[in-house]
Amino acid sequence: MTTALGEKIKTIIRANGPLSITDYFSLCLADPEYGYYKTREPFGRAGDFVTAPEVSQLFGEMIGVFVVHAWQRHGTPGDVRLVEIGPGRGTMMSDMLRVIAKLAPPLYGAMSVHLVETSERLQGFQRQTLEAHGDKITWHSDFGDVPVGFTLLAANELFDAIPIRQFVRTVNGFRERTVGLDANDELTYTAGVASLDPALLPDGPLPPIGTIFEIAPARQAVMTTICDRLAAHGGTALVIDYGHMATGFGDTMQAVRMHEYDPPLNHPGEADLTSHVDFQHLAETALASGLHINGCCHQGDFLVGLGLLERAAALGRDRDPAIQDGIRAATERLAGAGEGKMGELFKVLAVSRPAIDLLPFRQVR
Repeated sequence: MTTALGEKIKTIIRANGPLSITDYFSLCLADPEYGYYKTREPFGRAGDFVTAPEVSQLFGEMIGVFVVHAWQRHGTPGDVRLVEIGPGRGTMMSDMLRVIAKLAPPLYGAMSVHLVETSERLQGFQRQTLEAHGDKITWHSDFGDVPVGFTLLAANELFDAIPIRQFVRTVNGFRERTVGLDANDELTYTAGVASLDPALLPDGPLPPIGTIFEIAPARQAVMTTICDRLAAHGGTALVIDYGHMATGFGDTMQAVRMHEYDPPLNHPGEADLTSHVDFQHLAETALASGLHINGCCHQGDFLVGLGLLERAAALGRDRDPAIQDGIRAATERLAGAGEGKMGELFKVLAVSRPAIDLLPFRQVR
């Protein structure tokens, strides 16, 4: 099946030659006419995927607990910027703010909240969701516009939507993977001319011909921008995403359409495109900016370590059995271990300046 964006991409390829995976990824998500984020309502059950904050309020509440704990460990500074990059519909921030206001009224009273959001449509949702917090919240289209100073930052499912580059091992070394046209004028993967610096590859023997290796300079740039801000002004950043803890080989680019996996070249512009985040690389980027790595762990261990099970029990107390079952199912979905469960698929990385000890990382090492 051909999509409108698919036809546009074919026209570009006919005129200019094959596209890099980075350019293909960017067009699929952000093309001004037909890009997925420009034309779709991706979140929730009616969309193509459900993010953790929409599974249950428990997720955002635990992030709120973490923020309060980090603020306390930093010595309860008075002038705080609470920042979320890519806040979806504002669900997570709403749940965070409720907990922060309850657990740490002085923090809630003194802090300003900054949402970094490029989509005007999503900003509209966020304004509705966060209406109760009034002028405490400011919107920015770029992180660089957030006022400088001590910062507590959260980014849930931000990095997986930032485009990657892919290289494929050929008989002539690693070559950049591109998207071209086959004999039937359909989109297909091809190998381009750009090569890869071998120093970027993991240690060990070379993998078989045809193996994919991914790098993400654009993710590194975003992480560096965040970390440089923390290095200069102090604070903690929390990154939660779908990914792996150690750099390795493999093709992790995937498309999700109507809650089902879809081949990434099949429906450009009509499917959400993501790839796994390399948390080892994000941690190395933070270290290069002079930050302290508090820890990296599975989402399940992180949430349970912050009190997810106790909060779920309190939420279900004296409620009818159907509500209790729903809370149990959401808890299992967010924190369950095992293949395909969010608790294991998603990883959590926290970085700080100055170096502080943070729960739950000192428990799950």
